Order: sequence, then C-alpha cells, then structure tokens
Amino acid sequence: MNAMTRALAAAALGLLLGGAAGCSKSNTAKPAAGAPPVAVEVMTVTGADLLDGIEVTGTLAPKFEAEVKTEIPGLVKELYVTEWVRVRKGQPLARIGLAEAEAQVKRGEANVESAKAAVLEAQVAANRSEREKLRALKLKGAGLATQQAVDDALSEGEASRARVEAAKAQARASEGELSQSRARLAKGLVRSPIDGVVSSREVNLGSLTSDAAAGKPIFRIVDNRVMNLTFTIPSSQMAAVKLGQPVQFTSDGAPGKNFTGKVMFINPSVTEADRSLKVIAEVPNVPEQLKGGLFAKGKIVTGSRSGVIQVPRGTLSALDLEKHTGSLFVVQSGVARRREVGIGAISGELVEIASGLKPGEQLVSRGGFNIKDGDKVTAAKASVK
Repeated sequence: MNAMTRALAAAALGLLLGGAAGCSKSNTAKPAAGAPPVAVEVMTVTGADLLDGIEVTGTLAPKFEAEVKTEIPGLVKELYVTEWVRVRKGQPLARIGLAEAEAQVKRGEANVESAKAAVLEAQVAANRSEREKLRALKLKGAGLATQQAVDDALSEGEASRARVEAAKAQARASEGELSQSRARLAKGLVRSPIDGVVSSREVNLGSLTSDAAAGKPIFRIVDNRVMNLTFTIPSSQMAAVKLGQPVQFTSDGAPGKNFTGKVMFINPSVTEADRSLKVIAEVPNVPEQLKGGLFAKGKIVTGSRSGVIQVPRGTLSALDLEKHTGSLFVVQSGVARRREVGIGAISGELVEIASGLKPGEQLVSRGGFNIKDGDKVTAAKASVK
C-alpha cells in the first residue's frame, strides 16, 4: 500500500468515527418540553333540588272581562269615564237619552196616583155600606125594617168590597206599568258589570248606539287581578296533568320575574287536528304586572327530586337526545378527561346528568372545544354551580 492509499484510508476512517460520535451525542440529548397547559374555566359539580314537569308555552288573558253594550238604542247624552280608568261594579259609565221613556214614567206615576185615589174612594164607599148593613140588621131586630131592606144592605156591602178589590187591582196594574217604564228608563244608564279598568271606549257624546243584539260594544272592562294562562300539551303527557298542580312560568313582559299559577281546567277532549289537550291555569296578579295577550313560557310541576346534578347545556358535546347520552370533560390532577354520561330531563339551558358524574368533581364549563382527552389544563376561573 503506497502513501496515497494510506492517506485515503485514514480520511475515510476519520469520517466514520466522527459520524459515530455525532450519533452518540444525539441519542443522549434530553427530549423537548411538552405543550403548555390549556386555560379553561371549571365548575364544581353539586346536587340540587329539581322540579320535574312538562314544558309549556301559552298566552295570558284576564279571567274576568266584559264587553258592555246598551240594551236600547239612543243618543249618548253623558259620559262619565274615559279609557284606562278603574271602575267598580255598578258604577255609571254613560247615559243614553230616552225622552219617550221619561214621558212614560211621568204618565205612569200619574196613573198610579189616580189608582190610589180610586182605592181610597172605594174603601170609603165600602165602609158606608158596612154601616148601612149594621143599621138594617138592628132595625130588623126591632121590627122596624123589612127583610128586603136587610138583603139590599147585605148586597150593597158585598158590591162595595168587590169595588175595593177592583180598585186595588187597577192600582197594582198601574204600579206594574210604572215599574216597566222606570226599568226601561234605567237601561239608559250604562253601568259597569264588573270591577276593572276601562280598556276601550267606542262612543263619544252624541253617538248613536244600537241595541245589544245588533250593536257593537261601547266599553270594554278588564280585571287583571286574576289571569288565565292557556296552553296545550301533547296527549302523550296528559296522564301526568292533574287539577291543582302548580305552573311556574316567566314572561317577556316582566323580565327577570317568576310567576306561579295553578291548573284549574283540563279540557275533557283532545283536539283532533294535532291530538293536543287544552289546559288553563289561574294566576294571581296583584300587583297587576301581567297583561292580557302576553306570551308565557314555563312548566307544569308534576313532582320534585333532591340531589340532582344539572350542568349547562354548553358543557356537553355529542349530545344525543334519543339515546339520552352525551360527553363532557372533567379535570383530574390537572388533566382533562373525556367522559361519557347519561342525561335525563332538560330544563331550558340546564341538562340533568343521570349517570357518569358525581358531586365534587371538577367539570370544564368553558374552553372544552380547545382541548382533547389527556391534555393538561389550568383553571383560569373557578365557578360553583
């Protein structure tokens, strides 16, 4: 081997040794550090009391309201109330001009007075006849009067009594006619049939009203102190509904407030079109925060349970309402673990966890979409549910 060959061999050996040393240094280096923990919000799982029920939506209406019409036609002569004022039962609202009825009342009053005078006159005549009868009987007993005179006195007494009864009957008839005339005249005074508030007034002074059969209402009175909440439920749930069950609901018309009513009416038949059942709940409304026509959303309370775990719907993923399953993340020793859970009743944005989660565990409430099973996490904010 000449000098050139030995030099090339030495260079090749050096390169091999250098590569081996580099590989040895690479194999003994420390691994790179892992990904930093993901910031999430967590909540401590706790049990609470849960009201079981049937979710419902419905419309509110006053339990008591009245459309006021006039019983007889005529011109409006006086108005005593305007819209949105509170009235009492029997309070005058308006007066309809009835000149003919007023004349009939005056004529009837005169007839009654005349009939009373006729009764007095007949009574005086009857008293006179009674005295004549007694005198004739005394004279007959003394032999100074004939039997014919006695019979005539007796007949005149009976006739006088009959005239008194006829006069009294005529007086009663006159009083009856006067009562009818006064009743007709009283119909001209329109009164409120219930306590409440005037929600609308459809007439002005000088308006011509029609009778109740053909005319439209001239006033509408509503009493909002008791409301009816009307809603429908599927026929499949009607077995769970009973009279007297509480109904809890909210309304956009009174944000942030909860209201409670009671089931008062259950329709004895279902609607054929959709097999739904109509239910009416009575709602106390003092002070009058609720108004007719408002929309309400709530539930019929059918029972209650304690120690029930509920979590926000947003904490669940892969939610399957038919299979009643879902998944969520719990935090164990700073590590997120995906867990399959069974779900129960859903109430608004809260979902009951029937299985797979225990009180005291830490649940990822926000930020779960950024993590996967096994990721390290750090609690950015702890909130208690």
